[in-house]
Amino acid sequence: MKDTLSELYDVVLSRKTEKTEGSYTCYLFEKGLDKILKKVGEECAETVIAAKNAERADGDTEKRSELIGEICDLYYHLTVMMASLGISPDDINAELEKRSLKTGNLKTFHSTDKNT
Repeated sequence: MKDTLSELYDVVLSRKTEKTEGSYTCYLFEKGLDKILKKVGEECAETVIAAKNAERADGDTEKRSELIGEICDLYYHLTVMMASLGISPDDINAELEKRSLKTGNLKTFHSTDKNT
């Protein structure tokens, strides 16, 4: 099975070291972490808006496609951030594996006894 997300990471990582003329990824690395983080924030907000629009669209395939596009944009910028900070997909997978062991362990919320 093709692992497109890992392939994306590999391409992004290669752009970090091998400058390619006209590459948006190279541009982000040249501008630095602040620019990368700004783009992550923008894409996150755009993803949230697209999700709300898709929710209200009741099966509108165009709105669904827009949401998928925004999720891809967000994932791309997160991948650039990860590469910038030396975090690999393997790091993320390991953490997700660890968290998957907690499935079904809903934290209980404590009620406060206002009489004590």
